[in-house]
Amino acid sequence: MTNTVAIVVLVASFVILILLRFPIALVLALSSLLTALTLDLPLAVIGQRMVQGLNSYSLLAIPFFILAGQIMSEGGLALRLVNLAQLFVGAIRGGLAMVNCVACMLFGNISGSAAADVSSVGSVMIPMMKQKRYPADFSVAVTSAAAIQGVVMPPSHNMILYALAAGGVSISSLFMAGVIPCLILLAALMLTSYVIARKRNFAKSEPVRLRDVPKILVDGFLSLMTGVIILGGIFTGWFTATESGAIACVYAFILTFFVYRDLPFRHLRVIFLKTFRTVSMVLFLIAASNAFAWVLTYLKIPVMLTDALLALSDNPVVILFIINVLLLVLGAPLDMAPLILIMTPILFPVVTALGMDPVHFGIVMILNLGIGLITPPVGTVLFVGCAIGKVGIEQATRALIPYFLVMVAVLFLITYVPGISLWLPVLMKGS
Repeated sequence: MTNTVAIVVLVASFVILILLRFPIALVLALSSLLTALTLDLPLAVIGQRMVQGLNSYSLLAIPFFILAGQIMSEGGLALRLVNLAQLFVGAIRGGLAMVNCVACMLFGNISGSAAADVSSVGSVMIPMMKQKRYPADFSVAVTSAAAIQGVVMPPSHNMILYALAAGGVSISSLFMAGVIPCLILLAALMLTSYVIARKRNFAKSEPVRLRDVPKILVDGFLSLMTGVIILGGIFTGWFTATESGAIACVYAFILTFFVYRDLPFRHLRVIFLKTFRTVSMVLFLIAASNAFAWVLTYLKIPVMLTDALLALSDNPVVILFIINVLLLVLGAPLDMAPLILIMTPILFPVVTALGMDPVHFGIVMILNLGIGLITPPVGTVLFVGCAIGKVGIEQATRALIPYFLVMVAVLFLITYVPGISLWLPVLMKGS
């Protein structure tokens, strides 16, 4: 009976605080404390669990990757990647939309963040597309959808959060598992853009001047080396994911301040402040989520949910369909990072009972919740895109529908074909 009351307190306090618009980290911490009081547990247990949640060497990767992404974002990296993408796909009808997709993928390989993707690439591409008479709602839609590649392409911060929440899944394996799904997503987004461009007769881009090609290639190559360092070092086993983040920071610093010279040294203060602000929010969220996950486990909620889902059906196809729909629904009102930290301890026992590989499930969950970043009513990435393009949410949402449907189709393809995600990690282990 006590456990039943505690579950009611946990769920009710969580929902009420969310509706009152409390910060999600505070919601998790307060819900955990109220539930501990209901169970007559010492409140020190919650504090200990929060501290324990931060006691992980793997967590060092997060500030390193955030700092590297911030340095490159503050510099002129986005424009250089746009120019590189335009060199290869810009001359096709609707080429600017395809350039947008490619540039977002390339930038995501450095920033690891969809929000950074849409703000950096979007600030270049959306005005450029509007200038070439692309509709504003379409420009925002394609940029927002393409930015989601940033959560699937390594070095995604969300992969690190999933690895921690899942209890020690290899971050390196997750990084490698995201590459092929991201390339499939890129192809799907580019094909969708091409079909829409043909149907609406969008203009072709102007060809790149021949004398500009060498500079574009050199600048693009140097920028892309950040991603090459991260993936190449992990794949060859030269360094871990955390070490690759530190090396990426050094490379980004040298490239931005000494090679490109985009920023004065005094701008480092701004970069560090923004990085510290982001890191502090992420770490508090991780600490609070660890306490919340412990309370869930103490109340045996993951076990009850596993039993309930397996009672519905023992068919993995059906269970995975239900899980995907559940995550798509939850991803609309709630942000991605807290959902990873909340839902992973709940759903992980379910998928492992089905025999699903933890790395495969991680990619499925991350892409699924990434789609939630462009789904109203919250849709963080969509809001940023609309702010840059000065477009209403309703207009952008209508323009997003074809991209949303294509992304969901890719999600289910990745869900039911494990080899798409697991081929590179298996190859990495065998090499």
